[in-house]
Amino acid sequence: MSARKIGPVLATFMVANNMIGSGFFLLPATLARSGAITAISWLLATALALMLGGAFARLARDYPNLESSDDYVRPALGRDVSFLATTLYWVSSWIGNNAIAVAAFGYLVTLLPLDGANPQVQVAGQIGLIWLMFALNLLGPRPVARFESFCVVFGLAPVAAVLMFGWGSFDQGIYDAGWNVTGKSNGSVVFGALAPIFWAFVGLETGAMVAGVVRDPKRNVPRATLAGITIAGVVYLISSVLVMGIVPAADLAESSAPFALVAAKIFGPWAAIAIAAAAALKATGTLGGWMLVTGESGARAAQRGFLPGIFGRMNRNGAAGWGLLIVCISMSGIAFFTLSPDVSSQFEIIIEMVVMLVVLAYAAAGLSLVVGTRERRPRGSDRLLGVGALVACALLLASSSMQMLAGASVVALFAWILYRVFGPKPVVAT
Repeated sequence: MSARKIGPVLATFMVANNMIGSGFFLLPATLARSGAITAISWLLATALALMLGGAFARLARDYPNLESSDDYVRPALGRDVSFLATTLYWVSSWIGNNAIAVAAFGYLVTLLPLDGANPQVQVAGQIGLIWLMFALNLLGPRPVARFESFCVVFGLAPVAAVLMFGWGSFDQGIYDAGWNVTGKSNGSVVFGALAPIFWAFVGLETGAMVAGVVRDPKRNVPRATLAGITIAGVVYLISSVLVMGIVPAADLAESSAPFALVAAKIFGPWAAIAIAAAAALKATGTLGGWMLVTGESGARAAQRGFLPGIFGRMNRNGAAGWGLLIVCISMSGIAFFTLSPDVSSQFEIIIEMVVMLVVLAYAAAGLSLVVGTRERRPRGSDRLLGVGALVACALLLASSSMQMLAGASVVALFAWILYRVFGPKPVVAT
């Protein structure tokens, strides 16, 4: 059995890969509206992610067969809080898929004879990618995993070339000129950028969630989680500094494919095509993988009585087909609802929604460590890690707009009311 499990190195890169996705390719355009000062925000966000990662690493040690947030939230905080944590994480995963689709089509449209500035073209392309990945997921987890692996290899190689050879084109004058383009104080810009930046770290919990397939999880999951977060943080920080020192902030902010724009500046127009194709491929693979996560997390939530039983029905290929169908219809609606004049604005709206929801779910993890259970009395280190996670969550919530925070609160309240009124019964897993 242990031969089938993965070691600390593979687990580390799994955690890092789950975070290096659409944020890597489109966040430079979103952050360019604030300026290069967001490099400081990257450092702070990485520190907050490590605080949360420490909490999940401890939970993985205490619950080595962890599959869902229900496994650690319900024993400590009860069924209602467990419902909220499990359901909000599920909702955040499928809303977040829209952001990945935005990034993927933002690069893909540069390769096609289409008007990428046309909102109707944007939404049609995003919805097309969503349903294409739905069709792939119906084939089961193995084809999705193979496709995602292919996308990782061929999608990140050209981008790695940009990060290695782009420093010869770095212009300190361009970087300094775009340091803070908002007219606001440096402190407010740094703090205000935390929420959108933290989108890049959503997925930090995946090491804990698959602790059952990691060798010696008590030792290796904490290592993989913290190392994966550190790798992702370093890659994001380096890439952010690089692109803002090559292309002026105003040009980046208007681009639907900022890395392609940077590649063209470094290597010439031909490189923009290669980078756009690679980025579109990587983001599409990420979309397929996260759609699988959405189907699986929805199925587990249904099996535990948190969602209607239809979400727990699996087809003969092992895919949650009916649940994913409902999710894709909802995602298509979100694509229309969040449509904006430019890609980076639409991306920012979606990722802030997701961060607010997932941070509420993360807060339940920190509170679970602080409270503990009868069988697992919290020790000093447990409480310290739990308090650290709660502080990180509080800072992320405070950095977002009141509109987004209110929206997340309404979603949580509405979900809880539906649960209390209708109370779906658990279905038996088959």
